[in-house]
Amino acid sequence: MKFIIKFFPEIMVKGTPVKKRMTMQLAENLKRLLGRINEEIQIKRFHDKLEVYCADEWHLPVRDLLSRTPGIQQVLEVKHFETGDDLQQIAEKAAEFYLDKIQGKTFVVRVKRTGTHNHSSGDIERYVGSHLFQLGGSAGVDLRNAEVTVKLDLHNQILNVITDRFFGLGGFPMGGQGEVLSLMSGGFDSTVASYLTMKRGVKTHFIFFNLGGAAHEIGVKQVSLYLWGKYGASHRVKFISVPFEGVVEEIFRSSHESYMGVMLKRLMIHASEKVAEKMGIDALVTGESVAQVSSQTLRNLAVIDDASNKLIMRPLVVMDKPDIMAIADQIGTREFAESMPEYCGVISKNPVTNASFDRANKEESHFDMAVLEKAVAEAVSINVDEIIADVNQSQAVDVVNEVNEEVLIDIRRDDEQTSKPLLLEHLSMPFNLLGREFKKLDQTQQYLLYCDKGVMSQLHAQYLRDQGFENVRVYRPQD
Repeated sequence: MKFIIKFFPEIMVKGTPVKKRMTMQLAENLKRLLGRINEEIQIKRFHDKLEVYCADEWHLPVRDLLSRTPGIQQVLEVKHFETGDDLQQIAEKAAEFYLDKIQGKTFVVRVKRTGTHNHSSGDIERYVGSHLFQLGGSAGVDLRNAEVTVKLDLHNQILNVITDRFFGLGGFPMGGQGEVLSLMSGGFDSTVASYLTMKRGVKTHFIFFNLGGAAHEIGVKQVSLYLWGKYGASHRVKFISVPFEGVVEEIFRSSHESYMGVMLKRLMIHASEKVAEKMGIDALVTGESVAQVSSQTLRNLAVIDDASNKLIMRPLVVMDKPDIMAIADQIGTREFAESMPEYCGVISKNPVTNASFDRANKEESHFDMAVLEKAVAEAVSINVDEIIADVNQSQAVDVVNEVNEEVLIDIRRDDEQTSKPLLLEHLSMPFNLLGREFKKLDQTQQYLLYCDKGVMSQLHAQYLRDQGFENVRVYRPQD
């Protein structure tokens, strides 16, 4: 199987040195990612495309990976054959792949040639078109408005038959646009904002402010791992967790209630700036959108920005909530966001919507900055690819390796359950339904939650325990 990769159009309009650097970066990224599927997969780089060669058995995982790698605009799936200039061989191969597709439909043949050939593109198109028409079943040839286009590509002695095409993410290759630190809460906005920077080729690290609750931290780690694994796994990134319970307590002590929300955001920006400075990162990312909540008026956002000299990027700043949720659906983070435990550390009464710069600085002067310094000093940083081992090692909820009298619940998504069925007797209750449906079960029973990696089961078992359900543990079979 062969894949022809077309670059994101903005790459192709760059100057020659920049374009070369970006295409080389994409090739390196794919080499790293595809090598995890199979080390024998090959990549060839040309000035206007990349070609990927793999065994047919790796077709589906390679296709999936190419569809979600930043920098790729379009991918052509190709079967290639050594036909030389033999028109009959070319026509027979075209029939092999297209005859069933033109049944009852009009068609046209289009040929693209590179290299030296004995026949023109028009000669090949007429010969192949005549051969397909004589085989019968089509509605005839239509050169202007054909229902099916038979696309062939001849490169020297090789015939490429394009069997399918699909679009990629677009954007720039990861690793060529610098690094950012994304403030991640695990909800719709922060996950979509992080995705958009990753899509643009920006290496995106995650910082989480724990306002109380192990379950929330596990959940944010899980969605960060998902985003990284899906869209940014060509580069290693960090997940930083900052304990913010003490900061919240100090806000309650020192801040006027109407400024508590703004103060919390400013202090998060302060802390993020300190962490970013240590990491050599110049920009922060948030999921804020104008007027979505009281702290996100234009004036309040300006007052929040005033807390840092770093560039603060807001990819969602003028997006509507339905559009943000639609992207979450598209990228697979909606279910994570909907099931994320909420911890509201600061709730302002009569929150200010037109904050004063002077008043914000005055409120901040009452805050004991030693509390913030302590929180930053106690921040824990791990590589995102180590999250699974980290969560499983902490085991906030008991883990068992065998099912006895307990009721086993598979909390994976429906598509995951279908693709990799759990062979033991079990209930099916996807994690986004668990919070609502678990309470309807017989609470005299003991329950075990199962997912592939053990991370989501840890999160939701802990969350259920926080709700008072003590009859929940995690099932993870031994390897």
